[in-house]
Amino acid sequence: MSISHSLSNALSGLTAASRMAEVVSSNLANALTDGYGRRSLDLSAATVGGRGAGVNVDGITRTVDRGVLADRRLADASLSSLTQTTDFMSRLEGLIGTAGASDSLANRVAGVEQALIEASASPSSDQHLQSVVDRFNQLAGSLNTASDGIQDLRQDADKSISQQVETLNTSLRQVAQLNADITMSYNTGNDPSALMDQRQQVIDKIAEIVPIREVDRQGGQVALMTTSGETLIDGRPKQFGFAATNFITAEMTLDSGGLSGLTLDGAPFAPADGVGKLAGGSLGATFAMRDQTLTDAQIGLDAIARDLVERFQDPTVDPTIGPGDAGLLTDNGAAFDPSNTIGLAGRIKLNASVDPAQGGALSQIRDGVGALAMGPVGSSQQISAWSDALADIRSTSAGGQTASASGHAANLMSQIGTSRLSADSELSFATGRWDTLRQAELSNGVDSDYEMQMLLQIEQAYAANAKVVQTVESMIQTLMEL
Repeated sequence: MSISHSLSNALSGLTAASRMAEVVSSNLANALTDGYGRRSLDLSAATVGGRGAGVNVDGITRTVDRGVLADRRLADASLSSLTQTTDFMSRLEGLIGTAGASDSLANRVAGVEQALIEASASPSSDQHLQSVVDRFNQLAGSLNTASDGIQDLRQDADKSISQQVETLNTSLRQVAQLNADITMSYNTGNDPSALMDQRQQVIDKIAEIVPIREVDRQGGQVALMTTSGETLIDGRPKQFGFAATNFITAEMTLDSGGLSGLTLDGAPFAPADGVGKLAGGSLGATFAMRDQTLTDAQIGLDAIARDLVERFQDPTVDPTIGPGDAGLLTDNGAAFDPSNTIGLAGRIKLNASVDPAQGGALSQIRDGVGALAMGPVGSSQQISAWSDALADIRSTSAGGQTASASGHAANLMSQIGTSRLSADSELSFATGRWDTLRQAELSNGVDSDYEMQMLLQIEQAYAANAKVVQTVESMIQTLMEL
């Protein structure tokens, strides 16, 4: 081998060692960077005319465990979905109340029952009669607040859907642009690894909104599809639309056309449930909250309100009212119409005739809502009738178990509490699964100890090649001195 070949080999070795040091330093610098794929330098033996000619730097390989990455992204979708569900369920439970809470719906009904019992024992006491009025107002106020709160939650869900759709569209456009940039980088002989890191981070953001699968395409590009088979991007990104609603009432639903579902490129996408094949991530969970869970909670709350109104709007319970007259509890001051149950919990009010604050008289508690004249101050017959009406075992318009008024309230609280606990349990499992997959993903990432070992090898290789250069230089110097 000639001296020139020796020098060429050594210089190629120095170049390769320098590039390897550059790659390793990048790995170490990004050891904690999300979405960073470990780089490695691809080397091959160079030959010229069948003779060894040093080492070639063929390129840089970005290493990612695609199987673990895919599973982690599905775990992202599940975790995001359950996080969204748990958050809304916790807020819903706070509106209805928990067992033992003084302001819970069940305790409000129990407070009315207790006030009626005390008033029946001392019907001439204005203090006890006022307590009945106060307790009824508190009960009606709790139902009003809970109903308004549910609509506020639906409003929040609707707003969240709008934000998620905007994020989804923006991210899909970013993936399309990065796909194009990566292809250009390949075609120009540049390293696209940094662009792939960026794309992975963007796709991870999409994976929280909808569960996805990534499919490789030519030129380093990728296509994204939901696990249900809907293509999000395969060349051109899809454009999803959603019309947010500024104010939501109990009557407004997706089925009635009062609320928006998704559109795809301007056309209706999922008329049935709003989200269709995009279900499984935070977007699907938010739609389910707005259109199912919270709507069902409103139905349950309205059923309790109707049950309460009908218990007191019965002429057999209060003989002073006739058929079609408002009872002790009203629909915003009027008699309740069974065909207008939706949103009743937000409209239920104590009859003004019994409330001095509304121009009524406390004696109506003792004598009946429609009494034309004050009756005997020592009579507790009407108060006892109302107390018995609350304790009466009956079913609600929503069906389910027969129970007293307080029993129905307790059942609704139990249903919501159980659903919240179930969501918490599922969230804990999903979190554990995500943590496991995340650790597996990180284990395939940058190993700082390994990279430090590589630096030592690179240092030795660089020193060895430098020694060859030094030796060749000495040989050339010797030849020149001859």
